Order: sequence, then structure tokens, then C-alpha cells
Amino acid sequence: MSKLAALDDLLALYYQLNYHQNPAIFQRLQDVQAWQKQRMQRTHAKIFAEKQNILMSEYFLNRLYGGPDFDALAGQIARLMKYVHKAEKLIPENAIKTGTSGVALAILAVRLDEQVAMRLLQDYHPNEALTDEMMRLTYLKLDQGQQRLEQLDLLDQLGKSLDKYMRSFVVYTAFKMCKGTANKYHFQIMYEFMQDGFLAMKPLKSAEKFVQDFTAVERQIIHKVHAGDLAPFQ
Repeated sequence: MSKLAALDDLLALYYQLNYHQNPAIFQRLQDVQAWQKQRMQRTHAKIFAEKQNILMSEYFLNRLYGGPDFDALAGQIARLMKYVHKAEKLIPENAIKTGTSGVALAILAVRLDEQVAMRLLQDYHPNEALTDEMMRLTYLKLDQGQQRLEQLDLLDQLGKSLDKYMRSFVVYTAFKMCKGTANKYHFQIMYEFMQDGFLAMKPLKSAEKFVQDFTAVERQIIHKVHAGDLAPFQ
């Protein structure tokens, strides 16, 4: 079986999302993603501001939690499947596995946030500015707690993979050698998605520790929401 087969399955799930055919859902999804990013920036302001963490925090906010280029990235991944055998020869296997994990997390984040967006459209005016209270109530109604915890578990696994596989000089050298091919066949966005992960790791002693610090706080917030805390995001 192709090492990239998992990406094909992920793309099928991604293109089934409702917002692709519904502009109202798409707009509300963008609102939810913007709120999420602002909330995370507030929640993790101290750790995100540390010099060695800046690139990784940007990777989290702009890549793993619904980046603006994800539609273009998905399109490039779909095109890549036509060259699957060539790609597998060029891209290191561990880079494929870790990159696939990153794509899976990004798609899961979009899927969960789309559910939030659709519920908000049911309960509120589509142009109403989102507030912490609206989001708290919506999370409760959707009962996404277990899914959000599973999302954090996957993020922890990605942190381990980044440390285990992506710090290798051999892997990174092989990856850099693919840049010319990526440009030639117009896969720049996909290449940059993976390259940003490499660059974000460089200043860190441990990507796994950064991720675990992040997920520990996020788990607390999820538990507060579902325990009925009236100010879980503060």
C-alpha cells in the first residue's frame, strides 16, 4: 500500500465538509477560527512570547488550527496523488508520516470548528460578533469534549514524532533536496507546510515538551467548559 494513501483518505473527508458548498457556513467558520486563534493567543501568551517558542506557536495557530492556505494545500495534496510513486521516492518516509499527521490534525480542527459554526448559525444571527459566552454555550450544546481531548492526544503524538523523526540531519537534508522538484511541479504550499514544521522546531530543545505544555492547559479548559465553569477561557 502507498505510504501516501492516508492523505487520499483525509482529502476525501475534507472535501465532504459542508462549508465548501455553503458560503454562510464558510463565513461563520472563519469567525470561529479567528476567535479560536485570539483565545489561544490570550491563554498561552506567556509561553508563546518566549523567543524559542515563537515559530512553533505560529505553526500551531496558522497551520494546525485552520490556516488561511489550507484549501490551496489540499488542492496540491490532491495533485500529488497523481505522482504518488515519484513523491515516495523523493520524500523521506518519516517526513511523510509526520506531515500526514499534521494534515490530519489541521483537517480535524476544521471539522470540529465547522460543527461549532453550524450550531452558531442555528442559535444566533450570522453577523453577530462572537463572544466567550456564545462559544462556551455552543461547546456545551455540541458536547465535543471527548473529540477535543482526542484532538489533543493526536497533537501530543505529533510532538513526539517531531522530536523523534524530524531532528535528523539526514532527513532534513533529504527534504531540502526536494525543494527544486516541489517548485518545478508547483507544490510550493505543501513544501512550505512541512518546512515550517522543520523551522519551528529548530529553536526548541524539545517539540514534545512545548506541545505537552500547550495541551495540558487546553485540557484544563475543556474540563472547565464541561464542568459548568462560567469563565473557562480566562
